Amino acid sequence: MKELYGLYEKYTGKEPESVTSLTGSGSNRSYFRMSGGERSLMGVVGTDALENKAFITLASHFHGHGIPVPEVVSVSEDGMRYLQEDLGNVLLSDMVAAAHKNGGIEEGGELEALLCRTTGLLPKIQFEGARGLDFSVCYPQPSFDRKMIMFDLNYFKYCFLKPSGVEFNEVRLQEDFERFADELMKDDSDTFLYRDFNARNVMVKDGDPYFIDFQGGRRGPIYYDVASFIWQARARYPERLKQKMLESYLESLASYVPVDRAFFEERLRLFRLFRMLQVLGAYGFRGLIEHKAQFVVSIPPAMADLRKLLETPFAEYPYLQEVLEKMASLERFAGLCDDGKLEVKVYSFSFKKGIPQDMSGNGGGYVFDCRSIHNPGRYEPYKKLTGRDEPVIRFLEDDREIIGFLEHVYGVVDPHVETYSRRGFTSLMVSFGCTGGQHRSVYCAEHLARHLAEKYPDIRVRLIHREQNISEVL
Repeated sequence: MKELYGLYEKYTGKEPESVTSLTGSGSNRSYFRMSGGERSLMGVVGTDALENKAFITLASHFHGHGIPVPEVVSVSEDGMRYLQEDLGNVLLSDMVAAAHKNGGIEEGGELEALLCRTTGLLPKIQFEGARGLDFSVCYPQPSFDRKMIMFDLNYFKYCFLKPSGVEFNEVRLQEDFERFADELMKDDSDTFLYRDFNARNVMVKDGDPYFIDFQGGRRGPIYYDVASFIWQARARYPERLKQKMLESYLESLASYVPVDRAFFEERLRLFRLFRMLQVLGAYGFRGLIEHKAQFVVSIPPAMADLRKLLETPFAEYPYLQEVLEKMASLERFAGLCDDGKLEVKVYSFSFKKGIPQDMSGNGGGYVFDCRSIHNPGRYEPYKKLTGRDEPVIRFLEDDREIIGFLEHVYGVVDPHVETYSRRGFTSLMVSFGCTGGQHRSVYCAEHLARHLAEKYPDIRVRLIHREQNISEVL
């Protein structure tokens, strides 16, 4: 910090009167708002010299081409600290989130116009920003290449597809990945690829959008950034707005290159799929593996976008299409309803395959272990049946042990449902596990689900027998 203070004093001629630490972005850089009199600057301390160099060089280059980015006004001798223009506190993503909380993005409103202006500015940084740019400074690599494509596709495979539980043939999937990469690599152009262009990386100052956090950019195709911004799942833009933003982009693009609309949309569709898989890889690592709620709740809207994209098949990659359809149809990735009702998800599952994950981001609810109950699965006549079949039901009920078990479950869950309903909560999860997820857990899930649906008609009960791939709303 001493060095940053010195940098500020050297540039302004006096010490800062106040210094406020700010929440950083996804990188390891630290940000400080440094004020003195009427002048406010952002002090930045980095941990990676090459990353710092990339941002400083790109920011200076873009600013010189009239692109709206924060101006870097002073840099330390070692390049690890710098001062940049203070753009304020308003992120475009915060404006979008606030609009959703207040009923959605108003058609024809100021926010809609601002979003369209932002996509309309994208060609400027893609084309003018690339003119005379030394791409070798880009961090961590100078261009979009096959290595990056395969890294992202395998990131999706290992961090999302495998944790989702979908079974697939590694060789056949790899063959489609290779063909997919070949097709993506056909877009070889001397344009700037922002890499992480979304509403979180756009600040709004005096009503105008400014680009930030572009240090991961590189030479690459224009379609990637269009897909990243307009089809960002977490932003939940309505379809009408997506089309308006695309029109705004294409109108600006036409001032740089001739636009063949059909060809552009065909290529864009491929990059939408690629970007979707890349994002799901990140959501999988942060959400399914690290169990971070903010990423878990982003998965259902991303799945909804993927299902819509797959409606027109990617015929060139038939096995990839098949695997993605199977993955997108999984109950665990079903969209969360937002009608204000309490939804109770009741699962049956096998402990051998792990406890069901709560996709609401609330961390899960009750998990009841049914393995102490006499197991009909040990006897030949019942091995191929489930807890929904009459012979298994008679076996369990004649034994009576399961009846007392469920009475205790009702005594715990019913008050919880009543409290959640009264307090306006919208999600509760109850899971029953046994050895194979076939007999005892299925019986218990069936009976709790029907008990809740009959007793509390104002809630929604979703019954999921995970191991039988059965799902229904009661």
